[in-house]
Amino acid sequence: MFALAACSGGGSDAGSDALATDVDGAGRTLTMWDFETPDSDRGIAWLAARDIFTKETGAEIAYEFKAFEQLRTGASQIFNSNSAPDVVEYNKGNATSGLLSSQGLLTNLDEAVEFYGWDKLIPGALQTTAKYDEQGIMGSGSWYGIPNYGEFTFVYYNKDVFAANGLEVPTTYDEFTAVLDAFVAKGITPLAEAGAEYPLQQLFYQLALLKADRQWITDYQTYTGEVDFEDAAWSYAADQLQTYVDKGYFSADASGLKAEDAGTAFISGEYPIFFSGSWWFGRFKTEITGFEWDTFLFPGAEFTMGSAGNHWVIPETAKNKDLAFKWIDITMRPEIQNLIGNNGGIPLVVDETAITDEKSKALLSQWKTVVDEDQLSFYPDWPTATFYDDLVAASQELINGSTDPSGMLTELQSKYDDGVADIK
Repeated sequence: MFALAACSGGGSDAGSDALATDVDGAGRTLTMWDFETPDSDRGIAWLAARDIFTKETGAEIAYEFKAFEQLRTGASQIFNSNSAPDVVEYNKGNATSGLLSSQGLLTNLDEAVEFYGWDKLIPGALQTTAKYDEQGIMGSGSWYGIPNYGEFTFVYYNKDVFAANGLEVPTTYDEFTAVLDAFVAKGITPLAEAGAEYPLQQLFYQLALLKADRQWITDYQTYTGEVDFEDAAWSYAADQLQTYVDKGYFSADASGLKAEDAGTAFISGEYPIFFSGSWWFGRFKTEITGFEWDTFLFPGAEFTMGSAGNHWVIPETAKNKDLAFKWIDITMRPEIQNLIGNNGGIPLVVDETAITDEKSKALLSQWKTVVDEDQLSFYPDWPTATFYDDLVAASQELINGSTDPSGMLTELQSKYDDGVADIK
């Protein structure tokens, strides 16, 4: 087995009265929210976990699917109410879990972590996004989230279209852009892209990572040093993004498209390349039937986005914390972790002998490489509460032609500085 390696605020601790190996849930209902589709790796695994939970506790589960964007934009209002759910899959990072923990809206999980031993299953850098200090900055302090899977970004590609056009998998960034040029020369728009949500800003950050080092990432994510959006990395990324626009590497209407639009366009075969994350992997395994596909790490990059996955949090106002702890603990069990691994996900602790699906084995091999070589760089929107929207707006303006690379970076510098000042 190998462990998949990768912040504390104002919430109260769990309370020892809620901690128990055996929980009597007869006559009670656990309210659980997540944003996993039923055919995704976690959707499949957590359906099995729900069966175990009801059998072992006698409680019912009131399950609600919430879109990622719903929770990103509305969680603070929901959690700060008497109608908050008991346990939620929620976004990690300073701008989300960190902010809510600093506001006292999340339950401090320190006692539960010690009682159940979850820290033994979440080693090293994967703990970074689960722990927050009093300011809501990740990496130290108390536990506020429990992840049970990993995630990272890479390139999905249509093997059939590559083969039909005589193209090989690129191993350097120059080779990658040569592939993009080759597709454009044949009248094929190569990249599925979405400017209205996370995909385009993640491409922008990945381009910056081509010129970044570990200290650059740490300074940006945890405010340990000066962040200059006119430095070599950010300037290169903005210039490259402008080049992508000018050369037609993605559709002219990408500015208004959402992540779902880009993902389904790749599924349909409309575009041969999609740079995104492992969260699509299980769905692609299920839904892509018209062509052969595979993945490769972003060529020429020493770093890629990723971390422990989005995690379980318990709102401070949750009414059934003992049931919530039990639910989290069940999702950490080997039989549930193995379901994640065999359906295109990245379980937190992998029993390699239990993973039988060949595509899943290849994914886990890539992940192991990224983790072992300390390549995880988190995500670009994490530093401030508004930076997701700031990045969306700035990248949309660039591809719409309403700003240039310099103007984009000036705007991001201002938004970043203002957001960090609010935190510090």
